Amino acid sequence: MTDLQFLITAVALTAGTIVTRFLPFILFPDHKPIPAWIRFLAERLPYASIGMLVVYALKDTAIFSVPYGLPEAVSLGIITLVHHWKHNTLLSIGSGVLIYLFLMNFAMFF
Repeated sequence: MTDLQFLITAVALTAGTIVTRFLPFILFPDHKPIPAWIRFLAERLPYASIGMLVVYALKDTAIFSVPYGLPEAVSLGIITLVHHWKHNTLLSIGSGVLIYLFLMNFAMFF
């Protein structure tokens, strides 16, 4: 990459970041009410995003060969239990990841 290409890329990335940060404040100032369709999306998109991430994470799970998806199932169970217990998304996902990594690297059922 030449110096000019690098400069153009850096300027484009900077402009894109600035636009995405300031555009909501320009489109929806404090004195105007937020449109109903934006509130609708704001309520539902986080759940849809998590659902897509779960599907993406489990798409390559081999349920017909050893370990039959057991590490994934145990990790999902841990995530669910910790989240219902502590209501902390970061803690629940982190504990599920640690359990999954432990099972994949150190468990003897493989």
